[in-house]
Amino acid sequence: MSGTPCLAYRVHNKSLILRSNIQIEKMDHLSLDIRRVLPFIPERDLLKMETEFKIAQKTLYDGTGAGNDFLGWLHLPSEITDEQLTEIERDADELRKKSEILVVVGIGGSYLGAKAVNDALTHNFSNLFKSGPPLMLFAGHNIGEDYMHELLDILDTHSYSIVVISKSGTTTEPALAFRILKDHLVGKVGLQEAAERIIAITDSSKGALRQLAFEEGYRTYAIPDNVGGRYSVLTPVGLVPLAVCGIDIHQLVKGARVMARMCSPGIDMMKNPAALYAVIRNALYRSGKKIEILVNYHNKLHFFSEWWKQLYGESEGKEGRGLFPAAVDNSTDLHSMGQYIQEGERILFETVISVDRQQHDVTIPHDRKNLDRLNYLAGKHMDHVNKMAELGTAIAHIDGGVPNIRIGIPELNAHFLGQLIYFFENACGISGYLLGINPFDQPGVEAYKKNMFALLEKPGFEEDTKRIKKKL
Repeated sequence: MSGTPCLAYRVHNKSLILRSNIQIEKMDHLSLDIRRVLPFIPERDLLKMETEFKIAQKTLYDGTGAGNDFLGWLHLPSEITDEQLTEIERDADELRKKSEILVVVGIGGSYLGAKAVNDALTHNFSNLFKSGPPLMLFAGHNIGEDYMHELLDILDTHSYSIVVISKSGTTTEPALAFRILKDHLVGKVGLQEAAERIIAITDSSKGALRQLAFEEGYRTYAIPDNVGGRYSVLTPVGLVPLAVCGIDIHQLVKGARVMARMCSPGIDMMKNPAALYAVIRNALYRSGKKIEILVNYHNKLHFFSEWWKQLYGESEGKEGRGLFPAAVDNSTDLHSMGQYIQEGERILFETVISVDRQQHDVTIPHDRKNLDRLNYLAGKHMDHVNKMAELGTAIAHIDGGVPNIRIGIPELNAHFLGQLIYFFENACGISGYLLGINPFDQPGVEAYKKNMFALLEKPGFEEDTKRIKKKL
């Protein structure tokens, strides 16, 4: 952002030194700007947490904390080989040739990661193009009867393939959707051709979907046993459907590798972006800020915010603790949620994702009549106006008592999105241990399932059915 200070932080004689440089250098990686937090969190409070951070980070990297059997994502970027990515691309190419549409069947992390990356990196109006990579659509992320009916309407008139994602193959929402879609695809192209159009991503050796894939002859990829769903976007769970739809998965993984190095143990807390983010959000939480709002000023990041909400909500919302993750799309939501953020309860802070450079140029024309009084903007880029909206909003919210963290990425592409994904994943692991919970389980998610199965009178839930019917 032209004219805005670029900040660096270092520890010197136990004091946090802020250095500003009016001329921004061209960055090749994610940056973290915390100067709009410092008025709310004294330097000494951040420095006091350095020992806590080191313990939390060591717990994460040594694998000695709760949930340590789900740490496969931690070193995943360096463990994925180019040969494995090329193999995925070969299978993806086979599906791409057969498909105008790719239906991804999954729920939670099995759909949000692919949705977040695909939406961020494809044309806003790709559904209107008659050529190009397959359009990515989803099923199994809801139980909407009208949604499924209307999806089948579209699939009746278009060629399609399916990537079905489920560890067990019995999770209700995706299992229902896949049963219906498999039946539709077989009816449309026949049993043998349907098998050629389905890729199953599931357990490596067991489960209903693994058995079905073996019996029907589907191509398969394994979900790593030590990676939970919300951390799985850089596994075949995310990489296979993204490759089918034309996303550069090599660059996505390379970006994650860069960030993994930037977050490595031994790097000073104030120079480690994930560490600094984890520490600051916990410091704000302890100061009474209970809600974190992820803000973007780029419409393609809407579903990235949804992925982030699951990552942090499911990881940290336990034992009566944790920040509540919310999100807004600005400047749109400045006309809806802006009032509350500015003047509502002072229990929130903002984390802003800002994209420094846009991929296209649109300048504002001069208008002879100037009835809209906008000629003072003639010749300027739309993104200049957007950046001034971002900066003006940050200043207003700071004045209104809302701390502001700014995460900058140079541009919205696969490489920098890979950095952003790993940044949030690494920070989430550290933040969870700072919070004193297991960031890798989700015991509360099972409560609704138990009640739903009882109400549906699923075999094996007879006693629960009796219990819950007494409550009705």
